[in-house]
Amino acid sequence: MALKVIKVAIVGVTGYSGLELLRLLKNHRYVEIVSIHNTANHSQMIAEAYPHLKGMYKITTTPFDPLHIMQEADIVFFATSSGVSKDLVAPFIAAHFPVIDLSGDFRLLAEDYASWYHKAPAPQTLIDQTTYSLADFYSASTTNYIANPGCYATATLLALAPLAQHHLLDKHNIIIDAKSGLSGAGKSLTTASHFINANENVTMYKVNQHQHIPEITRQLQKWQPNIEHIQFNTSLIPINRGIFISAYVKLNEDTSLDVLHQLYTSTYYQKPFIRVMPEGTLPNIKQVVGTNFADIGLAYNQDTKYLTIVSVIDNMIKGAAGQAIQNMNHLFGFDETMGLELIAQYA
Repeated sequence: MALKVIKVAIVGVTGYSGLELLRLLKNHRYVEIVSIHNTANHSQMIAEAYPHLKGMYKITTTPFDPLHIMQEADIVFFATSSGVSKDLVAPFIAAHFPVIDLSGDFRLLAEDYASWYHKAPAPQTLIDQTTYSLADFYSASTTNYIANPGCYATATLLALAPLAQHHLLDKHNIIIDAKSGLSGAGKSLTTASHFINANENVTMYKVNQHQHIPEITRQLQKWQPNIEHIQFNTSLIPINRGIFISAYVKLNEDTSLDVLHQLYTSTYYQKPFIRVMPEGTLPNIKQVVGTNFADIGLAYNQDTKYLTIVSVIDNMIKGAAGQAIQNMNHLFGFDETMGLELIAQYA
């Protein structure tokens, strides 16, 4: 069966995730970008504002108009900051028009969103119509509206999924140390992301308060219902992109590294974007930067009974735009690797 070219609109195109969507979708043979929009609602040739797109796109940003988008496109991506898409998506959901939202506006229940994002939430009736889709565990849904997972949540959930799915996690001992490159902090300049503070420095932020904590916990509970809390800390490190997760967990039963490695290998055997490292090998960020891969390695301490799981991703691709495209591929029946067959930018 011949595959149909789908027409795509992007809202929030001038943010890091929006620009990454634009870059990656250029290589998708079955995608045509028909409209791009920024939240400032002014018109500008995208290649004039972002010269790295010169010769690649001759498209102009246009004011946001839901009706026009639905007339022109087959799907719309929202790559907006938190608190934006929740006020814009209602016409699309009402029309059953496909939407993939890269922000956090529809990942949580309304009351949890208000508590963790400190903003007014979307109506729960809209949230109930969305599907939180960790793309590597995607399952067919009756909804056309997808909430794309957060970057930290993606790396953490992929690190813990094989254990939680088999109810192996000791619910009292789930500790995650998460480190991100500066692009994860977004484009807006802050004291923490200012060069003089970020360069040659490591800064812990949002200790016990990061908005991905309830997102991670909620998904873990779907796999292993007795999980109540996790210890999750985040730090900024002086690199452009990449996430390095070190998870330290105890298990509900005695085991060995061989058994655990086999569990991870069998879980991810047919998942093309998850690479489990050979026993005794741990991944590093460089091997995934510029790709949609998540690389995972294990180390088990027989004395303390702690399992260390290292998970690395590119926060802008696997943690945002790449996973969104993977979800789009699922939604439209494409091979999930379409447009995402990328090799790491190692040097």
